[in-house]
Amino acid sequence: MIGKPDPQLTPDSVYQLVAEVGFQKYFHLDGFQATKTLLDRLEITADTNILEVGCATGKTACYIAKNYGCNIVGIDLLEGMVTRGNERAARENVAHLVTFRQADAQDLPFEDDQFDLLLSEFVTGLLEDKTKGLLEYIRVVKPGGTLAFNEATWIKFPPPPDLVYFITQVFGVRSELLHQEGWIDLLTNVGIKELTHTIHQAQDMSNPREDLKDVIKVFPKMVSMVLRDPLFRKFIRTSLAIPKDITDYFGYGLYVGKVYA
Repeated sequence: MIGKPDPQLTPDSVYQLVAEVGFQKYFHLDGFQATKTLLDRLEITADTNILEVGCATGKTACYIAKNYGCNIVGIDLLEGMVTRGNERAARENVAHLVTFRQADAQDLPFEDDQFDLLLSEFVTGLLEDKTKGLLEYIRVVKPGGTLAFNEATWIKFPPPPDLVYFITQVFGVRSELLHQEGWIDLLTNVGIKELTHTIHQAQDMSNPREDLKDVIKVFPKMVSMVLRDPLFRKFIRTSLAIPKDITDYFGYGLYVGKVYA
C-alpha cells in the first residue's frame, strides 16, 4: 500500500500556518528586544505617521501606539494576521490609533508621500522582488522621511547547505537572503540616503520568555492542529531541528536611512 506523499512546506503554507495558530511573533531573532533597539534609534512623536510593512499579529504596531500616541497603519499579506491585529488593538485600547489592512508589500495601496516613517522587520528579505518592494516603500514615504528595517542577515558567508535548507523551510524564504554587504548595496542602490546599520549575532532564535507567553496563549490551538494537520506536524518537526551552528551564521541587521525627492 502506497502511503500519502509527505506534505511540503512552502513560503505561503508556512505563513498560513502561523496566521491560523495566531503566534504573537514569528522567529523574530532576539525577540521584541531587537524591535525596541530599532525604535530607540528613531525619532517618533505623537505627530509621526507610520506604516508598518508586515505587521503580523500587531504586537509592534500596538506597542508604538501605546508608547508614542501616534497613528500607525499595519499591513500584512495574510488576512489571518490582520484579524489578529485588530483583535489585539481592541484588547489593548489603541484601535483609534492603529489600522490594520491586508496588502502586498510589493504593491502598496497608498498614495505617494503619505508616511513619515516606514518600519519593516523580517519581511523585505523574504520578498520575491526586494527592489520592487523597496521602491514601493520609498514611493509612499514623504521626502525627508525615514525607512527602518530589522532584517535577517548572514553574518558569516557562505552558510552550509543544511542551514540554508532549514532557513528556507522554517522562515518561508522566497528568495536569496543577503549578507551585510548585499543589504547595504541594495538599500543604497534604490536611493536610500544617510544609511546607518549595525549587525547583530542573535543570542538565540528568539526570547525564551516571550516564546513561553506566546505558546501558552495558543497552546490549545496548536494541539488541535498537531492532531489534524500533517503539514503543521511537519512544520513543528522542522522548526525544532535547529542546526547547532545557526547563530554563528545567521543574525540580523538594523538598517535606517532617509528618503529624499
